[in-house]
Amino acid sequence: MISGLVLTPLLLGIKWLDPEWLQHEYGGWFIWISLAIVFVECGLFFPFLPGDTLLFALGLFIAGGQIHLLGVENEAVELVMAVAMLTLAAFLGNVAGYEIGRRLGPPLYERDGRILKRKYLDQTSAFFEKHGNKALVGGRFVPFVRTYVTVVAGVTLMDRRKFLLWSAVGALLWVISITLLGFFLGAAFPALGENIDYVTIAILAFTVVPLAYEWFKRRRHHRDEDPQDRDAAARA
Repeated sequence: MISGLVLTPLLLGIKWLDPEWLQHEYGGWFIWISLAIVFVECGLFFPFLPGDTLLFALGLFIAGGQIHLLGVENEAVELVMAVAMLTLAAFLGNVAGYEIGRRLGPPLYERDGRILKRKYLDQTSAFFEKHGNKALVGGRFVPFVRTYVTVVAGVTLMDRRKFLLWSAVGALLWVISITLLGFFLGAAFPALGENIDYVTIAILAFTVVPLAYEWFKRRRHHRDEDPQDRDAAARA
């Protein structure tokens, strides 16, 4: 009960952000819903989606026998199928984001909407410039960056072959690491399957930490910056 009271506000009160609710309501359709959410989160400008949580939960559900993909009841086969399907969904989402960024380019930066915010694109651009090709791999594990890094790659006209290669590597590592983590923890600690609310809270907290750290670092840097430099930048 306590976990539910804590989880609800963290998920903004939206039930379909809760993997346990999705699995309970849609059963065998859970994998297809997960594929759609991963695809959208990885390229279509909706960063407020539970990609990490869904991957972990799917591994947990397979380990606990709470879900059988496409009617298959062999855990090893289900796990391979889940990893392959989710990797493909993540990769295709990246490709969609890249192509949108490549075709629309500057208009994406000029528009500052509620979801597609300019500051998210700016932060992702800085991350991309700092890490280069590795941003397509490391960025997978950072909320918001995961959604926008492929768009930025398209806007900056990153070589398509390099993009496809590093996006595929990133998608595979992201899906394998988190799904297998859920599976092996679920197999070692079966009670996790009955307390997924706590797991969801832990994952949400873990994914928020990098964002909080970056916000604090930027805020501190801005506060310590020479006021004369800020005035000069404002006049420029």
